[in-house]
Parts: sequence; C-alpha cells; structure tokens
Amino acid sequence: MKALAGLGVACVIGSLSLYGALHLLPPSAELDWSRRTISQYALMSNGWMFDAATLLLAFGSAAILAALQHAGLLSRAALVTLGLWVVGLVGVVWFEKHNWQAGPSISGDVHRVASVVAFLSLPIGALLAARRADGPARWVMIGGLVSLLCFMPILWAVVSASWTGERWWQAIPLGTVERLLGLAEVVTVLLLARWALVTEQVDRRLAPAAEVS
Repeated sequence: MKALAGLGVACVIGSLSLYGALHLLPPSAELDWSRRTISQYALMSNGWMFDAATLLLAFGSAAILAALQHAGLLSRAALVTLGLWVVGLVGVVWFEKHNWQAGPSISGDVHRVASVVAFLSLPIGALLAARRADGPARWVMIGGLVSLLCFMPILWAVVSASWTGERWWQAIPLGTVERLLGLAEVVTVLLLARWALVTEQVDRRLAPAAEVS
C-alpha cells in the first residue's frame, strides 16, 4: 500500500511539474491563461507535455485509489466515482478539445463531457469516501468541498447565460477558474494519498499489539 501511494504521489508531482512548465516555456507561455483553458495547450506545438501531464495524473490517481482500496477505505460508490475521475482524465487526452480554427468536432464534444466528468467526480468521490471517517479523512473532505466551490463559478456562468445572454465561457475568467479548480483537485488527490499512508502507519503500530493480545 505504501509503494502504491508513493508511486501515485510521485506521478502527481511529476504532472504538476509538466503543467507548470507549460506556463513558463514557449510557445505555451504566450497563452492567455486567464481566459484560455488548460486543454488549449494540447493544440500547441509542445502539447505533448499536456498529454503526458494529464496521463501521469491519471496513472498516479489510479495508484492512490488502489492503495485506498487495499486499505479498505473506499465504499463501492466512492471507488466508482473516483474511478470516473481517472476515466475522465484519460478521455480528456484521448479526445482533443475543439480547435476553433477548424470548427467544432465530435472529439471536442466528447472532450468537454470528459472534462465535466473528471471535474465533478473527484470532489464527489472524495466526499463519499470521507463522509464516515475521521482524522486524515477530514482533510480529504475539505479538499472535496473546496473543489466543488471552485466549480461553482462555472456552473453559475452556464445557468445564468439563459437570462444574461452572455456566453458562459466569456462571463468568467474561465482559464483562471479552471486552473484554481484543477489545483484544488490535485491537492485533494494528494490528501487521499496521505490518508492511505497514515492509515498504513496506524495499522503497523496496531499489528504488534494485536499479536500480543
């Protein structure tokens, strides 16, 4: 379990490094990140870094889920919901977003659905996993709540578009909101890993006492 959680953390940190590099290295550094979504990087000449970062995040998340499942910390509902986070991340890479220079595409539509699935399933899964636990799980719950709060501006922009007449992606600084949401969700994944590691340490301390008794 420790090896799985450690591998997951290493992959997540590696993905963060690649995401950070996309913001600093040309040509992706020239992107207006306050307005353009993270997926826009995939359409640029160094878009492989976005794909690699997202797949690393998906693989690391899967390893952390395996550690949590091995520790018996996940209900079936939490496991399925958190699994959708991993599936959504893979879908984001497999189906590229709309390239508006060429026009809309089926791939772009699937990409958008995969993004929503990923963004929503992680915080919901975290809340489902931590709802009946205490200790480190409280931080997981906080991470899930913060992630949902970060999603609210997007939801408000979509809902309010019907009476404001403003396009939802222009009603908010979408790039900034999405990056805050993504950061909150990555931190939540790391908090899930911490939960698994702390649980293993507690189990190890209790094991000798159980053998003596």
